[in-house]
Amino acid sequence: MTVDSLYPQLEPLLAQVQKPIQYVGGELNAQVKPWDDVPVHWALMYPDAYEVGLPNQGLMILYEVLNERPDALAERTYAVWPDLAGLMREHGVGQFTVDAHRPVRAFDLLGVSFATELGYTNLLEALDLAGVPLHAVDRDETHPVVVAGGHAAFNPEPVADFVDCAVLGDGEQVVGDITDVVAAWKAEGRPGGRVELLARLARVDGVYVPRFYAVSYAADGTIAEVLRTRDDVPARVGKRTVMDLDEWPYPKQPLVPLAESVHERMSVEIFRGCTRGCRFCQAGMITRPVRERTITGIGSMVDAGLKATGYEEVGLLSLSSADHSEIGQLAKELADRYEGTNTGLSLPSTRVDAFNVTLANELSRNGRRSGLTFAPEGGSERIRRVINKTVSKEDLVRTVTTAYANGWRQVKLYFMCGLPTETDADVLEIAELAVEVIRAGREASGTKDIRCTVSIGGFVPKPHTPFQWAAQASAETIDHRLRILREAINSDRRIGRSIGLRYHDGKPGVIEGLLSRGDRRVGKVIERVWRDGGHFDGWSEHFSYDRWRTAATEELGAFGLDLDWYTTRERTEHEVLPWDHLDSGLDKEWLWEDWQDAISEDEVGDCRWTGCYDCGVCPTMGTEIQIGPTGRSLLPLIVVR
Repeated sequence: MTVDSLYPQLEPLLAQVQKPIQYVGGELNAQVKPWDDVPVHWALMYPDAYEVGLPNQGLMILYEVLNERPDALAERTYAVWPDLAGLMREHGVGQFTVDAHRPVRAFDLLGVSFATELGYTNLLEALDLAGVPLHAVDRDETHPVVVAGGHAAFNPEPVADFVDCAVLGDGEQVVGDITDVVAAWKAEGRPGGRVELLARLARVDGVYVPRFYAVSYAADGTIAEVLRTRDDVPARVGKRTVMDLDEWPYPKQPLVPLAESVHERMSVEIFRGCTRGCRFCQAGMITRPVRERTITGIGSMVDAGLKATGYEEVGLLSLSSADHSEIGQLAKELADRYEGTNTGLSLPSTRVDAFNVTLANELSRNGRRSGLTFAPEGGSERIRRVINKTVSKEDLVRTVTTAYANGWRQVKLYFMCGLPTETDADVLEIAELAVEVIRAGREASGTKDIRCTVSIGGFVPKPHTPFQWAAQASAETIDHRLRILREAINSDRRIGRSIGLRYHDGKPGVIEGLLSRGDRRVGKVIERVWRDGGHFDGWSEHFSYDRWRTAATEELGAFGLDLDWYTTRERTEHEVLPWDHLDSGLDKEWLWEDWQDAISEDEVGDCRWTGCYDCGVCPTMGTEIQIGPTGRSLLPLIVVR
């Protein structure tokens, strides 16, 4: 049955809202397929504003993968700002896709990619606008199946009441498996209704259906056990891992936004996974093992993407891009290929111990020389041993000074505050380091016209990391340390005026911590916050700590718990964690041992180069590290006119 566009009802409203262009669709490389030509219809949502969501690589990849299938279509939807949301409710316009402005409620599946937990209230807002029941248990076969994905899906328990299923790991293959299941169920006449469809989905590798798992709690509030309620679903759900990334060269035709977005460039993921072993980093832990694209695979993607978009900057993305085994050769050959075209290359950030001037010069050879970003993460060498970020103060100063001496004028240093075992003294060393960087940089460059920006993020313990047991620092502790750091940087204005300090207060991090390590009881807090007007919690102008704290006090109090119980409480070794039945491949005993090594300030190496540390991923998941050198080359050059 054909589904009509909502645009005739939507268009009169757009003149009354800010940035209406973000709702009209029609971007370069967007796709609209005839509804009746395919049996399975996906709405893909990034639960944030268009300007943040459109550049998201994960969503863009799935959009292409699904639309390449002859039996499926995919359209995109984003969170709508409160001004339009109010008008939509007033005029009876439902949540819509930006591609064909079809109602989200009409789709078979709503796939939601969560990069951060602070997008949870935006999901509830979208479901309500779409006319889809908030609670999964209240939906029937006429409603879309709500599928959560992204890094936050490795603990979907806080939103277990609102999502029908969650996908763990890489999505390229599993969305095809889900499509097959839905297509077959529909072709058979929808036997068994929604429950049967979800049971079939629960048997797909990497798909977790919360309704088929029962959680019980002990007298002290901790989880007693999590048991499946059906014998035909797995006791533990394992993640999906895509091997040989060259076989998945997506996005082939990246979307080009109509409105300003956070990233104005085309991007290529040059490898996936990281084994540096930074203990705070959930992304590095859950995406193991390392899988590199080949130079030729990357070169083909860059060539196709530039032709399809017209961009003049290419971002070479990964968790630690300079760690690609052939990054030097790759940067040189790409710079050679596009010399004279104003096509610049960029890395999102560079490890201190991976930086060299030759690489940096190749990256900026054809484009503008922008600032460099380094991420020491910890202020003192002691705290860097705790987090396994092995770099010395001397190495950092030498690296940054080299950049200044070779013509760079702007360097950004990223740190975290509130790390396990951290003291005020550890944080104050950030100021000492920044001052030394400016002094050494002025001497090396022969000018005072240099800048160092210190960016501080509050540490949030994440599931499936060695720090999943750690106590989170309170908002008061974070704010105190940021205050004394600011005072230390500004104590000498001759140096301090060259140092910028960017940070957020500690309160949003506390709420992120609640949502990150929460269990199903936290769902009541999320719903209460949304009903009280909360959404766009990742935006400071919309975030309300008081609203979250009030909701937590009232909703968690019924269980004898509070906000601090979920955040500033340290977990014990044998406590059942909310995500223990979700398998990232990492052995829990190995994670605990690494947590003990952190407390002892013992470092571990990178298993790409030092041998296996028995984290469990490769044997458990049937995967292996895939790195070069491959011996491949982009030469002979492709002449670009």
